[in-house]
Amino acid sequence: MAPIPGSGLAKGLAVTLRTMTKKTVTAQYPDVQPELPPRTRGVIALFEENCTVCMLCARECPDWCIYIDSHKETVPAAVPGGRERSRNVLDRFAIDFSLCMYCGICIEVCPFDALFWTPEFEYAETDIHELTHERDKLREWMWTVPAPPALDPGAEEPKEIAAARKTADKLAAEQAAQAEQAAQAGRTGQVTPEAQTDPSASVPTEPPATPPSGPQEGQS
Repeated sequence: MAPIPGSGLAKGLAVTLRTMTKKTVTAQYPDVQPELPPRTRGVIALFEENCTVCMLCARECPDWCIYIDSHKETVPAAVPGGRERSRNVLDRFAIDFSLCMYCGICIEVCPFDALFWTPEFEYAETDIHELTHERDKLREWMWTVPAPPALDPGAEEPKEIAAARKTADKLAAEQAAQAEQAAQAGRTGQVTPEAQTDPSASVPTEPPATPPSGPQEGQS
């Protein structure tokens, strides 16, 4: 069936009329901050304590906009006779946001969770050279990183939390068994293993000898 002449124009005018009758909503930015989605990609924040200078983020960056400088320091041996070790110390960590395309590869490949997304987006500059932010600025954005979303009710517990919980439960069970053993030994009057290893607990104390009240030999 051939379209009716002018039907397209009528449909367009209908959309225009519906839009004209709706109330206009104006975002009062910057006086009122917008409500951003939870996974907004604003800027990249650095948690410096977790960075081991592995250079994975800089090598995997498609734009080569991450600059890292470091040096090695010798760590003394932890025990006498041990071997000294060397560790990398971070000197500079900078990101050039004039080149960054916000792909998030650096955050995904970081094995130690040192990089995070933050919803901050108000970092425009009048000079393009000032868009290269050093680690102190990246550290300030770390405090605006939102908390991770809660796991689904049927999701598997993270392996790190499961291992820590297992260790804590094992330690609590050992402490409870020791307390029960000590209480049982106290009820039956047996010597506990701690008392057996304590010399002062196994040797009974004798009262001090009192001098006789009668006359001594050689005295009149």
